[in-house]
Amino acid sequence: MTALTLSTAGAATLRADAIVVGVAKGAAPKSGGLVVAAGAEAVDKAFDGKLATVLETLGASGAEGEVTKLPAPSGLKAPVVVAVGLGPAPEKDEAYRAESLRRAAGAAARALAGTKKAAFVLPIEASEDAEAIAEGALLGAYAFTAYQDGNGGFGGSPKDGKAAKDANGKKQPLAEVALVGAKPRDKAYKAAAERAIALTEEINRARDLVNTPPNDLYPESFAAVATAAGKEHGIKVQVFDEKALVKGGYGGILGVGQGAANGPRLVRLGYTHPKAQKTLALVGKGITYDSGGISLKPAGHNETMKCDMSGAAAVFATVVTAARLGLEVNVTGWLALAENMPSGTATRPGDVLRMYSGTTVEVLNTDAEGRLVLADAITKASEENPDAIVDVATLTGAMVLALGHRRFGIMANDDAFRTSIHEIAEEVGEDSWPMPLPSDLRKGMDSPTADIANMGERMGGGLVAGLFLKEFVGEDITWAHLDIAGPAFNEGGPFGYTPKGGTGSAVRTLVKLAERTAAGDLG
Repeated sequence: MTALTLSTAGAATLRADAIVVGVAKGAAPKSGGLVVAAGAEAVDKAFDGKLATVLETLGASGAEGEVTKLPAPSGLKAPVVVAVGLGPAPEKDEAYRAESLRRAAGAAARALAGTKKAAFVLPIEASEDAEAIAEGALLGAYAFTAYQDGNGGFGGSPKDGKAAKDANGKKQPLAEVALVGAKPRDKAYKAAAERAIALTEEINRARDLVNTPPNDLYPESFAAVATAAGKEHGIKVQVFDEKALVKGGYGGILGVGQGAANGPRLVRLGYTHPKAQKTLALVGKGITYDSGGISLKPAGHNETMKCDMSGAAAVFATVVTAARLGLEVNVTGWLALAENMPSGTATRPGDVLRMYSGTTVEVLNTDAEGRLVLADAITKASEENPDAIVDVATLTGAMVLALGHRRFGIMANDDAFRTSIHEIAEEVGEDSWPMPLPSDLRKGMDSPTADIANMGERMGGGLVAGLFLKEFVGEDITWAHLDIAGPAFNEGGPFGYTPKGGTGSAVRTLVKLAERTAAGDLG
């Protein structure tokens, strides 16, 4: 893991392998051109006040995420200066957005792979800025190397990460981030650093889980990871194996998992705080591999389906983060884990499943399996009568068509709760959009055979899935559904602090929701 330190040293005197400064687009027509952001005054002075001019000569524009490297002059201890774009400069008396700082730090950290120590002198006016920079740098420095260079794979021991390159010449992640301008003796800054470390370590663990091949990460092994984390962080973990699921009548989870050699699991993680006044229940879809089942996915659509457990990874990471931060709220996580495979024992289109709630569901499409495992878990979570339930899932391709690859959809049975989650997501830098649950779409799920079908109208498919889940929420319980199918797995190139592969989508939103709930800000 990349280390984080808060440094009291000056930018010019700090010993590091590189120093990161921020640059922005000046506001035309008054200044125009490139602006060196606050915090980098000593670096600019080493360039005789001409750092912006030198960078412009090299083609730098200050665009968000743009990285320009140049040799440092003799007045600096660090041999390399890395200028990262912050986008448009803020108006007078305004600060840079936290997300701009987060993305810039992430882009710089990615560009500094193979470096041992980098000093970040991005603009810091308050502890919140330091936290955003720390988050961006620690998330940007992520790399999934468990199966490379002789590392031990899933659950194995990684090699010493101090070397700049591995045996294949691939650069190792940035080893240490030093924040210049932060105040290591200030309680707010120390708390910000501790939160950033806990949060990013668990997001990166969620990324690791999403990126792990499905031959190693299956329901039983995922449950073992949760159990081990529970022991480490004082979280009570209960695992429902196949026998317990059969005995309890969890027809949705069993129906999805019955075609696979690796049996399904339902995992409950319970974090409690003695001063907690509220309980938040989180439910995660954990399809460790989704072939589509008998309704088999076509070639080109199943190669990345190890990521279909991203919702469960997000829930797992959130509960562990809440425990590490000692939040004064009870947080219960439910991981609905199964493999969706075709075989002679698999659920067939036309089969009827009796869910844990007693509701019967006609399965019209076995590739609409996520809603089946979630429905059982939501029903179970409702029995504990939490103050709110939030489920998280890579649920529908329809949501990707609607919102693209970088934002998730939010549905809820309470408009105010949906708005709160949207505002929280925007605050922490996760793109999202509130979506409706139109009652007219419910009729499309009417079944002549069962109480409800698992499919409805094709148009508005993401909303139909939300309406299906709503049927299983306990009476008078506030509920929201996050469809993270778009941003959970990045198949394109890395950007900002977002890597290729698993992203850890929704964790920051859920952690902030837990913090707000602990503070009593959500009613």
